[in-house]
Amino acid sequence: MRFLTFLRDNAPFLLVGVLLTFCSSFGQTFFISVFAGQIRGEFGLSNGDWGFLYSVGTTASALVMIWTGILTDTFRVRVLGPIVLVLLALSCATMAFASTWWGLVFAIFALRFFGQGMSTLVATVAMARWFVLTRGRALSISKIGVALGEAFLPLIFVALMTEADWRRLWLFAGMGVLVLVPLLWPLLRLERTPQSIAGDDQSLGMENAHWTRGRMLRHPLYWLLIPALMAPAAFSTAFFFHQVHLAEVKGWSHMGLVAIFPVFTVASAAAMFGSGDVVDRIGTARLMPIVILPMAAGFAGFAFAPSLAWAVVCIGLMGITQGLSNTVPAAFWAEFYGTRYLGGIKALATAVLVFGTAIGPALTGALIDAGIDFEDQMLGIAVYFVLAAGLVLIGIGKSRGSLPRPA
Repeated sequence: MRFLTFLRDNAPFLLVGVLLTFCSSFGQTFFISVFAGQIRGEFGLSNGDWGFLYSVGTTASALVMIWTGILTDTFRVRVLGPIVLVLLALSCATMAFASTWWGLVFAIFALRFFGQGMSTLVATVAMARWFVLTRGRALSISKIGVALGEAFLPLIFVALMTEADWRRLWLFAGMGVLVLVPLLWPLLRLERTPQSIAGDDQSLGMENAHWTRGRMLRHPLYWLLIPALMAPAAFSTAFFFHQVHLAEVKGWSHMGLVAIFPVFTVASAAAMFGSGDVVDRIGTARLMPIVILPMAAGFAGFAFAPSLAWAVVCIGLMGITQGLSNTVPAAFWAEFYGTRYLGGIKALATAVLVFGTAIGPALTGALIDAGIDFEDQMLGIAVYFVLAAGLVLIGIGKSRGSLPRPA
C-alpha cells in the first residue's frame, strides 16, 4: 500500500524518468544489434569490421560524455530533457540515411551519446536530485523504461523487418521518440522542488560536503570503483554481441539461446525493483561490493553449462547484477559525493559504462580471433568480477566512516 501511495503521489516525476530511460533504448546495444545483419550486408562489413566501427563510435561517445555531462549541473532537467530527445530522434534519422562507413560511425556515436549516454544521465540525475529519502525507490522505478524497451522493442522491430526496409524502421524509431517529447514537456514543467535545484544542501556526501568532480578524482575511492563499474557493461554487452558465436561453440541453436533472454530481463527487473527499498533502508555502502557477484557466478556457470536448462539459471544471475547496477551505483554517487555537482560526477561514471560497452565486444572479439572461444573466456571474466568486487570492498571500507551521520 505504501508503494502504491508513493506511485500516486509522485507519478508525474517518476514518469519523466521512465520516458527518458525508455527512449535511451534506441541507443542501447540490444536495439542497435537488431539491425546488425542488414548493416553488415549494406556496407559489406565482416563481424570484425562491424565490431570495430561500433567500438569506435561508442568510445567517442564516452569521451564526449565526460565533458558534456556537466550540463546537468548547469541546466535543469526541464531544459535538457526535450533537447536530448530531439537530438536522439535526429540520431535515428542519421542512421537511416548513413551511406558511408564514416557516416555509420557518426550515427553510432550519436545514438550511443544521446541514447544510452545523455538520456540515461538526465533521468538518473533527475531522480537522485528530486528524491532524497526515497531515492533508491525512485531510481528503480525510473529504470523500468529501459527494461520495457529491452523486452519489447527488439521483438517489435524484428517483426517489422519482414514488412519494411531497415532504414525506414530507423526513421520510424526517430518519429516514435519525437512523439514522446510533447508528453514529456508538461511533466517537466512540474519539476519537483526543492531537490530539483542543484544547489540544495539537503543531501551532502562524505565529510559533510558536496564533492566536485576534481576532488573526487583526487580521492582513491573512485579509482577503486572503476573496474567494477565497467565490468557489467563490458561483459554483458560482449555476451549479447557474441551470442551467435556462443551458441555455435556450445552446440546450441541460436533460437534456443535467444529464447532464454527474457529470463535476463525478468531477473533484472525483479532485482531493480527489490533493490530500491533496500537502498533506502540501509544505504549503498553495504550493497556496492556485492552488486557484481551474481554476474560473476553467471559467467562461471556459463563456462561449464552443459545445456540450455543450466543456462537459464546462469543468465538469471547475470540479470540480477544488471538490475542492481541500475539502482545501487546511481544512488551511491549522491550518497557519497552529494548532489550539488552530481551531474558532472555521474557523467564520468556514465562515460566509464559506455566505454565498457565499447571495449567489451572488441576485447572478447580479439580473443576469439586469437583462438580463445568466448566460452573459454567466461571463467576468466568471472575471476575479474570477483577481484573487482574486492577493490570496491576495500575502497568503501576506508571511506564509509566519513559519511554524514543520519539525522
